[in-house]
Amino acid sequence: MKHFSRYTPLQIAIHIYAWSALVRIIVELLTGSFSVNPIQELEQRTGRHAITLLVLSLLCTPLNTIFKWSEPIKRRRALGLYAFMYATIHVIIFVDLDYGLAWSLIFQTVLQKPYIVVGATTFLLLIPLAFTSFDIWKKRLGKNWKRLHKLVYWIAPLAVLHYAWSKKGDIFSLSGDVVRPLIYGLVIAVFLILRIPAIRRMFASLPNRSLIPPFKKDSQPKADAP
Repeated sequence: MKHFSRYTPLQIAIHIYAWSALVRIIVELLTGSFSVNPIQELEQRTGRHAITLLVLSLLCTPLNTIFKWSEPIKRRRALGLYAFMYATIHVIIFVDLDYGLAWSLIFQTVLQKPYIVVGATTFLLLIPLAFTSFDIWKKRLGKNWKRLHKLVYWIAPLAVLHYAWSKKGDIFSLSGDVVRPLIYGLVIAVFLILRIPAIRRMFASLPNRSLIPPFKKDSQPKADAP
């Protein structure tokens, strides 16, 4: 029990939610209750979960800015790595299960479908962020580490564009399967607006809205936990 007591409720909730999609997929596959088109369903569900986790990682900074809640900043790395994990599974399903590693056919499909180009670009941009998310790279890259990780503000809109473009429908009439991508897009737009320096300073200057009582100095965690 002592081992688990060092985890906060937010940490536990993040880990449970992150693994929930994979556990649910495995259970449905084992019980034979999965979709009649399992490969497409696997692609869509892993892709959606990757985007959701990426959006949640972007939520951490606004929570800190608006509510003076510091813990979400410590959890960004875990959310980002989980997003990368699901994005990797999403890509593996596409190139292996869907196309059987037939690279000539994969490249042909990529050229024919621009939304896949956007998805591939998004995944490639995620790779350096995932591999440099650890503390050792913060020290090695210095100020360049922050510059590199600001790519997430391009990656998130690209991920939503990939998702929305892959769906059939009209975003202006809200017909077809476009509502969920639209919600993702609006949420990301709000988060990006909150990153504008003037708006961020405005929220930062508001009276203290701390959700958590301040820790004593000696009880603060010294390093981010996953």
